[in-house]
This record gives sequence, C-alpha cells and structure tokens, in this order.
Amino acid sequence: MRNIKLTVAYEGTAYNGFQRQLNGIGIQQILEVRLAKLFGHELKMSGAGRTDKGVHAYGQVVNFMTNGTIPAQRIPLGSRGLLPDDIVITEAQEVDENFHARFDSTSKIYVYKIYPHVVPNLFLRNYAWHIWKDLNIDDLQEATQHILGTHDFSAFCAAGTSPPLSPVRTLIAVQCQFDGDILEISFWGTGFLYHMVRNLTGTLVEVGLGAHSVKDFKRILTSCERKNAGITAPAHGLYLKEVIY
Repeated sequence: MRNIKLTVAYEGTAYNGFQRQLNGIGIQQILEVRLAKLFGHELKMSGAGRTDKGVHAYGQVVNFMTNGTIPAQRIPLGSRGLLPDDIVITEAQEVDENFHARFDSTSKIYVYKIYPHVVPNLFLRNYAWHIWKDLNIDDLQEATQHILGTHDFSAFCAAGTSPPLSPVRTLIAVQCQFDGDILEISFWGTGFLYHMVRNLTGTLVEVGLGAHSVKDFKRILTSCERKNAGITAPAHGLYLKEVIY
C-alpha cells in the first residue's frame, strides 16, 4: 500500500464544508468518490482541517492509502477530468506510510479577506467580507499584538458548542496588509478553536470601526467570555492558506 499526500485548493461556496456529511455534500466526499476512479478502489481520506460551509482553501492537505499504481506526479493532471472546477489538486506526492495529514501538522495559516469600501464589489461577494466603512488599520493592527503567543482563547470560541479539552492556543504571527483593495488578516498558529479565526476577525473589525478600543480588545481576551467579544465574521471571507509539517 502507498500513502498519498495531496494539496487541494477549493472554493467552498457550493459545499457544506470540507468534512464528509450525512445531510449535505462535503469536499471530502467529492474527492473520495471522484478519485476512486483514478485509483481503482474506494478511498478514505484524512484531512488536515475541517473547514466550515463557505470557507475556501489554497492549501488543504489530505492523505490516503492506496494500492493504485498511478505515479504521484500524474495525479493532479489525471484528476482534472474527474473533479469539478471548484476543486483542484495542486500537488501530489508519495509519503511515509505513517504520515497523517491532521496529526502530523505542526501549524496552520489562515487568511481572512475584507473589502472595506462604501460601494460593494459584486465579484467579491463570495470571496471577501464587505465592510461599508473605512477601518482604522493602525488600531486593528495594534489589537492583534495582544493575541500573539499563548493564551486562553475562550472568548473567541464558538458559543453553544462543547468546550474543548483546553481553550489554550498559540498564535505565532498575525499580520494585516492590503492586497490591492482587499485587507488580508493572516493568522499563523499551532492550533485553532472552532470559529476562533472568524470570531477574532469579527472583534478586530469592531476595533477598526471604533466600536471597541484596543484596551477593550485586551480585556475581552482576558475575560475568557464569548459574550464579551464581537460578531462572528462570515465564512466566505476565510481561507485555509497553508498547513505546515
């Protein structure tokens, strides 16, 4: 048996998240069913991250075992006639039999895209969060400095979900920069709570709009109370950029 590692890019608009679903279509299901034709048997894949409905990815990683003989370098091209246009395999390689896409990951980078303009761009409606007002980028950037390092991120965990074994996570770097008209906030961390990036982004945007001060943001973090934080940013602005091993 061979262990195959794939790097996958996808537009999440049409799917109920990455993970296979009982009452919807996940990207994992599409990959497993369609690529089975390429390998000649049923596939069961493990993904590095469970992105939500509407979330996109530049670099999701999956792995699976196969006795198929297609060379790894031919998988991206061979998959093009099998996968829909919104899912693309960008890289494939044969890895050690013990490699696991999720458990061997040491960190991930997520990027959240914001379009801060009065007039909406209809071509970005599924790819960036439209904010109707200008943001104070200096305040927003200053607020991100308080979440660097290791903290209890309970204030930014999804409400109404089962609490994690530990709400403590480590953010290695957080950056805010413009790519043309789009503000990108990147979060590089060793692990993330459910909705953590979207909740952080929603609260950071409220700082940028003046609804919270930078000091408020720090107090929200240390309060460990979700009710004190801001809104959950919409899913369609979030991208899994890279999984690091």
